[in-house]
Amino acid sequence: MIPLLARRFAGLIVTLVVVSLLIFAVMDLLPGDPASIMLGTSATPETLAALRHNLGLDQPLLLRYGQWLTGVLSGDLGNSLTYGVPVAGLIVERLAVTLPLALMAIVLSVAIALPLGVLAASRRGGVFDVIATLFSQISIAVPAFWVALLLIILFSTVLGLMPAGGFPGWGAGLLPALQALVMPAVALAMPQAGVLTRVARSAVLDMMHEDFARTAVAKGLSRSAVLWRHILPNALIPILTMIGLQFTFLVAGAVLVENVFNLPGLGRLALQALSQRDIIVMQDVVLFFAGLVIVMNFIVDLSYLAIDPRMRKAA
Repeated sequence: MIPLLARRFAGLIVTLVVVSLLIFAVMDLLPGDPASIMLGTSATPETLAALRHNLGLDQPLLLRYGQWLTGVLSGDLGNSLTYGVPVAGLIVERLAVTLPLALMAIVLSVAIALPLGVLAASRRGGVFDVIATLFSQISIAVPAFWVALLLIILFSTVLGLMPAGGFPGWGAGLLPALQALVMPAVALAMPQAGVLTRVARSAVLDMMHEDFARTAVAKGLSRSAVLWRHILPNALIPILTMIGLQFTFLVAGAVLVENVFNLPGLGRLALQALSQRDIIVMQDVVLFFAGLVIVMNFIVDLSYLAIDPRMRKAA
């Protein structure tokens, strides 16, 4: 068990280093000179050269990568070229919006999809199955930003029940802050709930045809006991995999929804950095997203070992 965890952790570290090198190299290849963008078109060549030297942009790529990686490992992510403040502070500040939003969306997605998928599989061909299939197809087909616009029209413009956008900050109180995140969370959760419903239904159907499920039925266990005690625990591996992927997607992929609702989240910060050619913010934010995906995959792998005794035995 411990050697397996050590191997997985070593693989995680190697992957992070390789990904960081790729991110740095790709960012360096992007068109546009950050010094020119900062100084504008009226800057003289001497001024541009001086700023490029101060920013370290005239140094070799590998040297700059080494300095950047050393800074990241020591907790110094550098200063934003646009805002002139430490990037670490910007990321933490924006995470205070994006992380609760992603958590609300994933909880809502699981709360909708898991019961719906399990009921659809246990009543295959019935009313629940038809409802689940219809819901899944519609929610996957409709983009999150379109759901966001519909929610704004219905609950803000027509009914006047919810704020159309903006974020008052956690200092304004828990209720106003959560209220500002409800509609964005619903918009993000709906497509993910559709995908998760399909995965849950398919996983449960697969397990229903396994020998252990038929044996449990032959022993006289009730249908619900077989479903919840034997089938669902064994169907959790693909479901957990999808939940892990969805969480990272919700954190990294909330760009459009955050812009629709004017939320100062991490996705919006990344979009602003891209438009302003703030290469330091872009590098750090993309590395954060990549690191989140890699760490979440590691956690999902660990959850496999916790759930499935066969995998622990094989390890």
